[in-house]
Amino acid sequence: MWNYEKRLQYPVKIKQTNPKIAQVIISQFGGPDGELAASMRYLSQRYTMPYKEVTAILTDIGTEELAHMEMVCAIVHQLTRDLTPKELKESGFDKYYVDHTLALWPQAASGAPWTAAYLQSKGDPITDLHEDLAADGTIL
Repeated sequence: MWNYEKRLQYPVKIKQTNPKIAQVIISQFGGPDGELAASMRYLSQRYTMPYKEVTAILTDIGTEELAHMEMVCAIVHQLTRDLTPKELKESGFDKYYVDHTLALWPQAASGAPWTAAYLQSKGDPITDLHEDLAADGTIL
């Protein structure tokens, strides 16, 4: 099913930590328009599509969104690794750290945890594809 080579297609090589930027970027992991919501949206909606070609496209897109999630997590990890207690406090990242240390946990930049309420899967192809377009349009 997968050929996992244990490397990112686009390697992330951040040398300088920056927890303030990490707090914003983490929304691309677990925010309402982030990669986790996108992957779950496509992979959930694929089952009720009436055409196998559309099902296949949604499967491919959902899988690709999972790969994007890996890149976003690598970015956040590299922006926050080896932070000192002083850096955590000064940046405001200390609130996240209390609950998750430097582990990756899906949340929005606001601190709201990821929820399936971020996506819709209605079983109507037009409604679902419209929702997909609307969600992807928020990043333009």
